[in-house]
Amino acid sequence: MTPELNSPTRPQRIMQLLAIATGIFVLDQLSKYWLIYELNLPARAPLYINDYFSLVMAWNKGVSFSMFAHSAEWMPAVLTAVAVAISALLAHLCLKSTLRIERIGYAMVIGGALGNACDRVRYGAVADFFYAHIGALGWPAFNVADMAICTGVGLLLLAMLYPKKPA
Repeated sequence: MTPELNSPTRPQRIMQLLAIATGIFVLDQLSKYWLIYELNLPARAPLYINDYFSLVMAWNKGVSFSMFAHSAEWMPAVLTAVAVAISALLAHLCLKSTLRIERIGYAMVIGGALGNACDRVRYGAVADFFYAHIGALGWPAFNVADMAICTGVGLLLLAMLYPKKPA
């Protein structure tokens, strides 16, 4: 049994990709705008929400977990170019995919990657705010784009469990 009976046409796949990736990108950028400019998070101390969650301002000049954060000043441009190139490759794979879950996963990763790439162009770093923690133990700060990328990768891993049919 296949997870999708009627595979959408190429124009429908393009519209799905654009709708999901654009939605993620816009949600990410709106959340960053609100937290940076409306809530003025950069000028505030961390905002305690509850025992497990706070809002903090963290500028990530590197990649995941701030790797390469102390690299040369041209690193944001390189990371942006890499994100755009990978997004183009993922878009190609997305449009070839016959599985809805896989297409959604690709689109989420693309939207998140482009959201973070936009930050690198605008600020020279990625704006991270959400801080999940238990007491002093916590996960590195993250944002909506990061959540979309992780969820998208999870969906792509889940899609590996489905049998593939020819495109």
